[in-house]
This record gives sequence, C-alpha cells and structure tokens, in this order.
Amino acid sequence: MRFFSLFLAVVLLALTMGSLFVVEEGERGIVIQFGKVRKDDSGQTVVYEPGLHFKVPLFDRVRLLDARIQTLDDQADRFVTAEKKDLLVDSYIKWRVKDFAKYYLATGGISSRAEVLLKQKVINGLRSEFGTRTIEEIVSGERSELMEQALIQASESSDQLGVEIVDVRVKQINLPGEVSDSIYNRMRTERSTVAKEHRSKGQEQSEIIRSNIDAKVTVMLADAERQVRELRGAGDAQAAQIYADAYNRNPEFYSFLRSMDAYRNSFKDKQDVLILQPDSEFFHYMKNAKGK
Repeated sequence: MRFFSLFLAVVLLALTMGSLFVVEEGERGIVIQFGKVRKDDSGQTVVYEPGLHFKVPLFDRVRLLDARIQTLDDQADRFVTAEKKDLLVDSYIKWRVKDFAKYYLATGGISSRAEVLLKQKVINGLRSEFGTRTIEEIVSGERSELMEQALIQASESSDQLGVEIVDVRVKQINLPGEVSDSIYNRMRTERSTVAKEHRSKGQEQSEIIRSNIDAKVTVMLADAERQVRELRGAGDAQAAQIYADAYNRNPEFYSFLRSMDAYRNSFKDKQDVLILQPDSEFFHYMKNAKGK
C-alpha cells in the first residue's frame, strides 16, 4: 500500500511537472496538439507570452519561438544592372516572426530555414530593382528608393512565411574583381591619354610663350642698344661741341687745360713708367718756366 501511494505520488508529480512550461523573455510559445497548432474558439492561434503556463501532459508539445528582431547578414550577392553590368551588393535584413502558427508550419520553427527562404524572397526583390536601374542611378541617389521598393516587394512575399520584414539595407556596392580591374585599367589609360594631351598642349603653349618672350627680349635689347648708341652719339657730339667752343674762344688756354688733364692722368699712378724723349711735345708746357 505504501509502495502504491509512493508510485501514485511520483506519477502525479510527473504529470504536474509535465503540465508546466516556461516561456522566457523575448520568446513566444505555441502548443502543438495532435499535430495541429492549438487555436482558440475564434480560430486564432494561441500564443503564450513570457511566463509560466500549463499544457496537457503527453498530448501537448510546446514549441518556443524567438520573437525578437533578428538580423540576416550573409555574404554579398551578385546583381546585374540595366546596362548589363555586374555588381556585388552587400545587404542585411531585419525581420521578426509575425504569425507564429504560419511561421511554424512553413519553417518548422527553425530560424536558419526561415532565413534561407526569406533571403531568396528579398534577393529576388533587390534583383528586380537593380535590373531596372543603371550604376549611375544606383550610386547617385536612388539607393533609398531602391531599398524601399525591395522592402515592399519582400514584405508582400514574406507573409507566406509568417514573418515581418522590418528593414532592408544595402551596406556596400562593389564591382567584381575582374570588372573593377578592367575598369581601372581603362580609366588609367584614359587618364594617361588626357594627361599626355594636356602635357603636349602645355609644351606647345610653353614654346609659343618662350618664342614670344625671346622675340620681345631681342627687340627690347636692340631698341636699348639703339638708344644707347643714340645717347652716346648725342653726348659725344655735345662734348665735341663744347670742346670746339672752348677751343674757339681761347685756343692756347684750351691746349693748356688739355695738357694738364693729360699730365694728371699720366702721373696719378706712381707705379706707371712713361718713356718719352726730352724734346717731346708732351712736355711742351714744362719746358718754359713761365708756362709759355
């Protein structure tokens, strides 16, 4: 009798423990009964909020589903633009479960399976949007519109999975390696051609400027030389005129002054040696003590 009572207590305890389940914060629970999701009298899925709940032991199976916003951030995908150019697009998706019963039936409650199906739908939406735009349109400012349209298309198709797409964002857009290399090489060639053309034009302009400057310098030097000669000729003529006037007024005094200047210039340097005959005309004014 005691053994039966102990056995009955253990069974009751097991049934009691089996009828309790806990839903953690950030999760929601659904109950699967006879292979179907439990619904209320109105036909709505019974979703259990965080806390302690009861279920029918042995008949009810509880599936706990993550109700938080989740991020799908996978490898970059290749897209083709309107001008048939390939792009590598790195994007991410923010999503959460909206209809827990539909989500469970579509994915079995496995988030990795849901992400695979969800990514296919979002990528299809992005692919159709990229296919209607050129690279210039995508880069120049239509990225926001592109993401909004992709979000609308993905949201419409994601209802089948029982999930809600919160946001779709394009993080980075790159060219494939082989395409970028060819584009960079073409850009280098074009820039090199343009640089050579500019250098050639610059060299041509330099030669023209240098020739013009050389010609102007030659003309200026010739003009300056002409002016120098004119001034020197005018000065020599004026000096000759002054000498002539002085000579005409008093030839003897003029001759005396010129001789004094010659003496001064000849004897100003003590190291100079002057060899002349004693009766030379150079000492004409030194021969007479009276200076005659």
